[in-house]
Parts: sequence; structure tokens; C-alpha cells
Amino acid sequence: MTRETTNTIGTDRIAELLALFVGSAALNHFHISAIRTYINLLLKWNAKLNLTAIRDPEEIVTRHFGESLFAATQLFPTGDSDESVIDVGSGAGFPGLPLKLWSPTLDLTLVESNQRKATFLREVIRALDLTSTAVVSERAESVSLRADVVTFRAVELFERILPVAFGLIKPGGRIALLIGGAQVELAQSLLPGMEWKDSIPIPSSKNRRLLIGGRQVS
Repeated sequence: MTRETTNTIGTDRIAELLALFVGSAALNHFHISAIRTYINLLLKWNAKLNLTAIRDPEEIVTRHFGESLFAATQLFPTGDSDESVIDVGSGAGFPGLPLKLWSPTLDLTLVESNQRKATFLREVIRALDLTSTAVVSERAESVSLRADVVTFRAVELFERILPVAFGLIKPGGRIALLIGGAQVELAQSLLPGMEWKDSIPIPSSKNRRLLIGGRQVS
């Protein structure tokens, strides 16, 4: 095995690192154990498939899980929502899968056109025994589903993907973007019909922001 696949992190350390992102909302044993399993799978697959440029487990916890769980606490404060969620360009599964770990009753669809990455996502879903979670191996432009909440992190071709993501939101639904501070005004200008909340700084990040908007009912 490569060094990457054996470089693990303990559950106590995971909980310590994530405390900054979830605030007073404590993560339970299920959350931490699932995150540790997820990290180990990510490191194992990353040796052959470029899922993330981050190799250090602690940085994976803060950059990927911390950011995603922070979004989860803002979108689903009580952790028991049954809303439908579409995560566009899921890649290694962020923020979609941590949202599901935070709120297990969500109906989650991960959209990832890369077949090998989609296979990885299905493996994580199987390993974590997640229900009501599906992977759609299509380009977002081809997806016919609509959801209460649409999420994505900053992706390539941001200006092209954002309107596509908007088209996946049900009337009255929400979009949540994990983006750089410089992209906030661009997002707002590209989708002027949204009711945007003030962007929220991501803890421990210099320029990352969470931007949430609501789609008006026509």
C-alpha cells in the first residue's frame, strides 16, 4: 500500500478540528466514525484517482468536511430536514455527502459526470450505508430533476454552471454556494432574480464564503 492509504487520523482529532465549524452543535459518534471512514476511502482512492489535491488528513478535515458541515449548520440548523438536495459537480462528494451526514433525512442527489469519480461516490454511499442518496453520472445541463436546495463549491466554468444550477432549483427553493470572496458579487449579478442573504465567512479561511439565496416564486 502507498503511504497515503495508511495515513489515518483519530476520531478525537477529527472532532477537535471540526468544533470550529459546527459551533455548539456537537457531532456525535456516528458523524465522527463516518467521517473517518470517508477520509480513509478518499485517501485510498486518491492514490489512483485525482479526487483532491489535499493529501494531509487534517487539512482534508478542515478544508473539505469543515467547510461542508459549516454550510450544513446554516442550511439545516436542526439536522432533521427532509428536503431534497442536488449537489452539482460533486467530485469527491463535497459538500453533498457531509450535508447528508449532518441531516440523514435529506433526499440527496450527487451530480458528477466523471464516471470514475461517480464510482467513488457510490462506494462511499455503500460504505456509509446512506439511504435516499443517488449518483447521477450526467452533466448538470442534462439533469431533469429539481430540488429544494442546490449546492456546489467553486468549480471550473463558474459563470456557465451557475445558471444551470439555478435551473435545478424548485420555485421557492434555495441555492448554497461555497465560493471565493471575489465570486460573491459575480454570483449575485449572474442571478439577479434571487433573494440573496449576506455572504458568510467560512471559519479559519481568509477568503472563502458561503452564499445562500432563495428562488422567488413566479
